[in-house]
Amino acid sequence: MLKRFFPFLSWMTTYNRSHFYGDIIAGATVGIMLVPQGMAYAMIAGMPPIYGLYAALVPQVVYALTGTSRQLAVGPVAMDSLLVAAGVAALELTGIESYIATVLFLSLLIGSIQLGLGLLKMGFFVNFLSKPVISGFTSAAAILIGLSQLKHILGTNVLQSSKIHVLVGNIFESLGQVNFYTLILGIMAIVFIFAMNRISKKIPTPLFVVILGILVVLLFGLQSKGVFVVGDIPGGFPSFQVPEIQLDILGELFPIAITVALFGFMESISIAKTVEEKHPEYELDANQELRALGMSNIMGSFFQSLPVSGSFSRTAINEQSGAKTGMALIFSAIIILVTLLFLTPLFQNLPNAALGAIIIVSVYGLIDIAYPMALWKSRKDEFFLLVATFLITLSIGLIEGILLGVLLSLMLLVYRISRPHVAVLGRIEGTDYFKNVTRFPEEVQIDADKLIIRFDGQLYFGNKDYFKKELHKQVRKKGPALKYVILNAEAINYIDSSATFMLEQMVNELKLKGIQFLITGAIGPTRDVVHSSGLIESIGSQNLFVQTHEAVDYCSNHKSKSKIQERISLQSKTKSL
Repeated sequence: MLKRFFPFLSWMTTYNRSHFYGDIIAGATVGIMLVPQGMAYAMIAGMPPIYGLYAALVPQVVYALTGTSRQLAVGPVAMDSLLVAAGVAALELTGIESYIATVLFLSLLIGSIQLGLGLLKMGFFVNFLSKPVISGFTSAAAILIGLSQLKHILGTNVLQSSKIHVLVGNIFESLGQVNFYTLILGIMAIVFIFAMNRISKKIPTPLFVVILGILVVLLFGLQSKGVFVVGDIPGGFPSFQVPEIQLDILGELFPIAITVALFGFMESISIAKTVEEKHPEYELDANQELRALGMSNIMGSFFQSLPVSGSFSRTAINEQSGAKTGMALIFSAIIILVTLLFLTPLFQNLPNAALGAIIIVSVYGLIDIAYPMALWKSRKDEFFLLVATFLITLSIGLIEGILLGVLLSLMLLVYRISRPHVAVLGRIEGTDYFKNVTRFPEEVQIDADKLIIRFDGQLYFGNKDYFKKELHKQVRKKGPALKYVILNAEAINYIDSSATFMLEQMVNELKLKGIQFLITGAIGPTRDVVHSSGLIESIGSQNLFVQTHEAVDYCSNHKSKSKIQERISLQSKTKSL
């Protein structure tokens, strides 16, 4: 029980020197990377940069002790920060203190939702976020994040918005205020990051950008020339304080919280699963991951943390740098702690343009072009779902984009299961195998008096009319020669009461036309429904078969017997005359 809720107990007993070496190198690398990233992501969320460092402290330690992934790097991430900014900004709060208090309460709320879902073993909820929805939303959000950071590159004051047309309009309106020193600095930072990433992604390029940015500001006195800098950053360990419970806006915060909670978990579990494939020594537990993220956010909220989740980029670096256990996150947290205690004065001359450049380059990689192109070639319905989510997110809003994207994906799912694949089967001559007559017209033989139809899905109220329509269509095609309808039910795993009533009607209608209805290949649960619903009385137990060829042979033999009986009857009548 303890190991399930505190997975660190599993690896701590076998911890050795080789683990320590890999963990300390990985932890130091991720910790150094987290300093500029954490500050940058806090800015995305509309918070002072110091809160990004707070989010990189306590949550990392909590996840290291409770998470089942040994390489997942937890902390502030761009997507969650943007969702928080979009949601909280819509509340139109007055003053930065009120904004900060709301974000901290939101962290507590997000963590409580994740912990509650984990305790209820509801990790499967993330399955409702399909890949096209995630891809469309992520690409749109990345564009919005990048555009929102242009104000730091241009050195202007741009009113933020989660709607692209409003944001672009605001950017154009501010072009007359561009500070060219800031613009040059920002462009140079972006070019430098791209160039260093081409050399090696293991290099802590963001840290170099921060150091060089500070040096350039100091050497050339850029602050006096209108270049915005971070300014004074309070040092020291974040004080413990209970988040202010804001019941008056709880109803407005809850949709934001549930969205960030589920999306954050989806981000975390997807990257954790990718890394797990390389490490067979442990297994992920989706429900414990929910609980671990929940506890990380709850404990973090008491130490002034932004909402956190797993980071794609930092997890990749953590794994590549040799992380073996959760100790890597603890070492990373130590780097953040040292920074908070002793190094925050060094960052007061850090130009906002440098942080903006870090964010723009990091989210650039989130814009996915290859996946939509692949969908266009193979799955156009999912391509349009992706595009719809993308456009809704850009034009209406982030929360609306992901929620409507999920709704559209569920509607697409309902449409698919309401119109399952239906196949008419024919026998391969000389065998007991049956194939789709449309796909293999030259390989199968088709009997004029038999219709063998396969329905590839469960039969329920949503598709019973579709089934009835398709069956009637095939019966009409066969014409008056048709004597037997054989339903191959191998793919039907459930029949509800509405579909049962429809089948009973169909069987009786076919009887009136002199057509016998048979079922073959029905699995246990389907047979149970056929018997318990009373449908068996209409069909007849003699018309249930295990294999399709048994039903076909039965029909052929039954037809032969009928002809013999007709002949005998005719002979008897002749003799009597």
